[in-house]
Amino acid sequence: MDLSPFKELIERLQTRQSIIWQNPKKSTNYQIDSQLIDDAEERLNRFAPYFQKVFPETKIHNGRIESPLQYIPQMQEKLGVAGKLYLKRDDALPISGSIKARGGIHEVLYAAEKIAMEHQLVEKDDDYAIFTTERVKELLSNYTIVVGSTGNLGLSIGIMSATLGFKVTVHMSHDAKEWKKQLLREMGVTVVEHSGDFSLAVDRGRAEALADPNSYFIDDENSKQLFGGYAVAGRRLKHQLKTEGIMVDANHPLYVYIPCGVGGGPGGVTYGLKESFGEYVHCYFAEPTESPCMLLGMATGLHDQIAVKDIGLSNRTIADGLAVGRPSSFVGKQLEPLLDGLMTISDEQLSHYVRELYKAEQIIVEPSATAGFIGLKQLPEAAQNPNATHIVWATGGSMVPKEEQEKYILGF
Repeated sequence: MDLSPFKELIERLQTRQSIIWQNPKKSTNYQIDSQLIDDAEERLNRFAPYFQKVFPETKIHNGRIESPLQYIPQMQEKLGVAGKLYLKRDDALPISGSIKARGGIHEVLYAAEKIAMEHQLVEKDDDYAIFTTERVKELLSNYTIVVGSTGNLGLSIGIMSATLGFKVTVHMSHDAKEWKKQLLREMGVTVVEHSGDFSLAVDRGRAEALADPNSYFIDDENSKQLFGGYAVAGRRLKHQLKTEGIMVDANHPLYVYIPCGVGGGPGGVTYGLKESFGEYVHCYFAEPTESPCMLLGMATGLHDQIAVKDIGLSNRTIADGLAVGRPSSFVGKQLEPLLDGLMTISDEQLSHYVRELYKAEQIIVEPSATAGFIGLKQLPEAAQNPNATHIVWATGGSMVPKEEQEKYILGF
C-alpha cells in the first residue's frame, strides 16, 4: 500500500511521542439511528427485574447497569483545569467493572432474548425475572456464546453468559491479564489463549462460531448490538449532567475523552453523546503510542486495511484493553463526521496518571482507564475555558485484584 501521502503523520507516530490528530472530516452533517439506541435501552429496561434478582448491586439503580459521574476537584487542581473536571466511573459499573458491561452485556441479553422468544418462552411484556428459571436456563445451555477479547469484553460476556446458563468460550490474546483468564475459568468459562494479538483472537473465535450452528459470535469489530448498548450511555449521561446542574450549550461546551482499543466501546458512547448533545459535545479518543490503530485507520482512510505493525509499531502496551493493532472499519466509518480527534499516550504517562489519580482522589483504575487525561494536556485552550465541562471516561478497574492494584500505585 502507498503510505507516502501520510509520511509526516506516520513519522510522528513512529517517534512514540504523545501526539494529537484533529479529524478533518468532522461535520455537522450526520444522521443518528436513534432506533438502534431505543432498542438497546428498552431491552436493558426489560431485563431490569432480572438484574435486581440476580445481581443485588444493581438494586440501587432499579436494575440499571450504570456508573457514577464523579467530580474530581483535587485532580482538576493538579492538572490546572479551569472548567469542571469529572470522572465517568465505568470502572465501577456493576457486574463486570468496566465499560464492556454496557455493550457486552447488552449483546448477551440480545442473544438470550432472541432464543427465548423463538422458543416461545418469553414475550416482551413479560416479567424478565423468568430468565432465572430452570426452564429458560436449560434452553440457553444448549447454546454457546463465543468472543475474542484482550480482557474486559471477555469478562463482561463470560460473567453474563455463564449466569444466564449459556456455555461460553473466550478467545484471549497474549495481552490479556492472567487474573482475568483465571476469573473466567473459575466461572466455568472456556478460555482459549493465543500467542497472537487481538485480531487473531477475534478471527479464531469467529471461525469456531461459524462451525457450530448453536454458537453465537459476539464480534467486537463489527457488532451493531455492542454499539447500541454502548450508545445508551449518552442518554444516561445527559440525565446525570442535568442532575448535577451542568449546562451544555454553545457557551458551555462538553469535552469527553475516552480510551480506545478496537473502537466499539468509545465509538458507541460517542454515537450516543452526539445524539444527546449534538455539536456542543467534543469527543476525543486516546490510544497507546504503540497501538494507535483507530488514529492510523481514520487518518489514512484505510480503516481496517492498515495495522500498527505496518508502520513498525509493536502493539505492546500495559493497557491490555487498548492493545489492538487493527481498528474496526464499521466504527471508524461511523465516526468520520462525529469524532473531533484522537491522541496517543505512552505507557509511562498511563502509569503516571494512575498514581496521580490515586494520590489526588484515592481512586484506583486500570492503566488503560487513565488514557483520557492526556486530552487535558493536548487541548490547553479547552482546559483553560472556565465554562467548559471535561469528562474523562474511566473504562475499567474495580475487579482488579488488590495485589495488582498495588502494583499500579507503586508504578509496576
